[in-house]
Amino acid sequence: MNYTPDEVLQYIAEEDVKFVRMAFCDIYGRQRNVAIMASELPRAFEHGIAFDASAVKGFDMDVRSDLFLRPNADTLRALPWRPQIGRVAHMFCDIVHPDGSPYAADTRTLLRTAVQTAAEQGYAFRFGTEMEFYLFLLDDQGNPTRIPFDRAGYMDVAPEDKGENVRREICLTLEQMGIYPESSHHESGPGQNEIDFRYADPVAAADNAILFRSVVKAVAAQNGLCADFSPRPLPDHDGNGMHINLSASLRGEPLPPQALIPGLLNRARDMTLFLNPDEQSYLRLGRDKAPRYVSWSEENRSQLVRLPAANGEYRRVELRAPDSMTNPYLAFYLMIHACLEGIDQKLPLPEPANFNTFSAPHALTQSLPLLPSTLADARVTARESAFIASHVPARILERYL
Repeated sequence: MNYTPDEVLQYIAEEDVKFVRMAFCDIYGRQRNVAIMASELPRAFEHGIAFDASAVKGFDMDVRSDLFLRPNADTLRALPWRPQIGRVAHMFCDIVHPDGSPYAADTRTLLRTAVQTAAEQGYAFRFGTEMEFYLFLLDDQGNPTRIPFDRAGYMDVAPEDKGENVRREICLTLEQMGIYPESSHHESGPGQNEIDFRYADPVAAADNAILFRSVVKAVAAQNGLCADFSPRPLPDHDGNGMHINLSASLRGEPLPPQALIPGLLNRARDMTLFLNPDEQSYLRLGRDKAPRYVSWSEENRSQLVRLPAANGEYRRVELRAPDSMTNPYLAFYLMIHACLEGIDQKLPLPEPANFNTFSAPHALTQSLPLLPSTLADARVTARESAFIASHVPARILERYL
């Protein structure tokens, strides 16, 4: 939005905003917030708003546990689903110590450091996400069930696709917030949906992914439904992925997407713990179009990395392993460093695996490296990785391990 603090205060006064949600994420990418009265916003800009870090999972600060939230003016968004009289606004915040120094486990700040590192070398990255979720019915007490909202399949239409109006409402709500989805459709599973985002700079793209989850859950609740982003909510149907698209430029000139692939493949196993951080994540990988092997190809959806068919500015690399349990700030941070390492070390581009890895004979797949198959395996791989040790702060790494 490119607001300044003074412009935010003017907007708050003119638009009858009464509450401001000061938002941040824990190390797992779960959004947290404290709501302040709008009259407290000048103090928040100048000094920050204190909160108890010892109560936030993963922050682990039992001694000297006060941290402060400092709002980013350019992230101001009104929440369309809240009342229009006495409105509620949302702002992402930096997490700092009382002396103003950055908190090391603030993954949003971590991502900004990667963006700056890339910029110093002349590189700029852009990210977009494709996020899948299920819509389930609620029981008579309003509790979530595992009964899908419909029984439609991939790209079905109404009346079989009952989620069409819900997706429409989600997309319009996002647009009101200045977040622009590209497309939406019914996915393969019963009650499963997908909404894809236009690319953005890394921090904005991660912010959008976090806000997207909130919008989907809010709109679903307004429609008497539950939105579920977990990696495999129904054991006999497709899991939920968060496919990540990225592109890069060097001093303003687009890089060929193939330049990013060697680094991503080289560090794919090392990063898996952070891209697939839940036990359930590994019930998704290796089936229903979710990758198992460390391989790439053009257009081929059975691969870990694919090059979608596109032209010009829309040419990109798609990483298909992550699911929606990942912290997008941490995922984008590691992906940027993996790409930069691959470029710096001039890693060669492996031969493409131009076959369907799910149906190919063993003779074709036996030479391909495998992603970790369990959370325990992913932890061992991350623990032994010099790449992870050099980039992930100790506090975050210890918790993930």
